[in-house]
Amino acid sequence: MEGSVKMSYQFSDYIQKEEHDSFVKGHPLCNLLQSSWGSVKENWDNKIVGVYDDGKLVASSLVLIKPLPLHFTMMYIPRGPILDYKNEKLVSYYFKALNKWAKKHKCLFIKFDPAIIIRDFTLDQQDVPYIDSMQTIMDILSKNGAIHKGFTMNIKDTIQARFQANVYAKEDFMKSLPRHTQRLMKDATKRDVKITRVGMDRIQDFADVVALTEQRKHVNLRNQDYFYRLMDIYKEDCYLFLAEVDIASTLNRLYKEKEVNDQELREIQDKKAPKKLRRLQDIEKSLEKDIHEFEQFSKEYPSKTVIAGVLSIRFGDTLEMLYAGMNSNFKKFMPQYYLYPSIMEYAFNEGCK
Repeated sequence: MEGSVKMSYQFSDYIQKEEHDSFVKGHPLCNLLQSSWGSVKENWDNKIVGVYDDGKLVASSLVLIKPLPLHFTMMYIPRGPILDYKNEKLVSYYFKALNKWAKKHKCLFIKFDPAIIIRDFTLDQQDVPYIDSMQTIMDILSKNGAIHKGFTMNIKDTIQARFQANVYAKEDFMKSLPRHTQRLMKDATKRDVKITRVGMDRIQDFADVVALTEQRKHVNLRNQDYFYRLMDIYKEDCYLFLAEVDIASTLNRLYKEKEVNDQELREIQDKKAPKKLRRLQDIEKSLEKDIHEFEQFSKEYPSKTVIAGVLSIRFGDTLEMLYAGMNSNFKKFMPQYYLYPSIMEYAFNEGCK
């Protein structure tokens, strides 16, 4: 440990994972990328460093360390450090101590991008001003040697995305969704899409739909081993949800509904009730259309099939929806419109904000 005679601050690079995670979860700047997740980054070393004030942890940060040629390194603090950026004495002490510690590792430079929300707005409110304390925070960081890369608009100019789509907890969450979304969710339930939270034994099913998304969008996401590692590290805080359909079961339901409707049609034609007859005829057309659609699907998907999935991780009072995949053959089933809100509602009921 290194300390200062003039103040009670002490810098430490021996902070335990449990203490760090507990501190981050209770901090306003809590972010999943500052959890003790360094073991996920296999090609980086990692260390947790921070500052104590009279024995109480007041700043903490997961530091990723990447080796460079000639035994040099670079360091990256994703969505951190976690501390009070308006406390100038603490910020100054932390960064001076961090730089001194980094030099021992032959570090050439340190990148960091704390999760300070400077604006929170909806798409139709983009004229919302920055927070009042932003300039104060920028000035304090600048005084301590930080160089701001600017409020860039191109995603390649930053390591983490500057913009994030957030959904906040509220009462009657499902009822608050746009009508368009609610209608598409009904389309999914009409096609018997089922949403289920699953465990490690279903990682392969999830990886398969992610691979389909990679092929469709020409991107590289993650593989089965990586998803398994996430679930192994975060355990019950890793939420894996799958959307599934059972084509054979739905076909049986449709056949039975058609039998009932056909019987009613035969009976109503004898009684001559024109309004009811038209309604039953409309139902008949709809059923025939659905049966034809599902019979085509049954040729390729005769058993229960995963059509979409999302892997999320809870940290503190936030759930981060990290990876998603979908079988585009089932895009008319609207699984994502049903899956995303279902996961959000589940997380809110679990206490997420």
